[in-house]
Amino acid sequence: MDIPDLTGGLVGLLGLTFDEVSGDRVVIRWKVRPELHQPAGILHGGVYCAVVETVGSVGGSIWLGDRGTVVGVSNQTDFLRAVREGELVAVGTPVHRGRSQQLWQVEITDAAGRLVSRGQVRLQNLSRG
Repeated sequence: MDIPDLTGGLVGLLGLTFDEVSGDRVVIRWKVRPELHQPAGILHGGVYCAVVETVGSVGGSIWLGDRGTVVGVSNQTDFLRAVREGELVAVGTPVHRGRSQQLWQVEITDAAGRLVSRGQVRLQNLSRG
C-alpha cells in the first residue's frame, strides 16, 4: 500500500510531522503555538483528540492495506497536563487488530518526557468494494 500524502488538510493546519509510520507504530511531533490554544492560553483539547485520531487512523490504514479503509468510531482522550508551548510527541501502537475493528492507544509527551495526554481510538475496518 502506498503511504498517502500526510501534509495537507488538518495535518497541515496543526503542523504535524510524521517521524515514523508503519502498521505497528506511528510517531508524530508538532510545536504548540498560540493559534492552537484555547481561551485560557493552553493547548486546546481538540488538538490532542485530533492527533490521537490521526495516529490511529494512519497506522490502522497502513496495517489494513489494500483490504480496505478505516474510519474512527470512538475517540477517548484524557488531558493530563496543561501545555502552553514547546514540542509534543505522540506515539501510537495497536492494542487490538481484528477482522472488523482495531483499537490504537496513543501517548503524548512533552520535551521533558512527561505524559501530557493519552488516548485511544477505535477504528472500523471497511472492506473495499
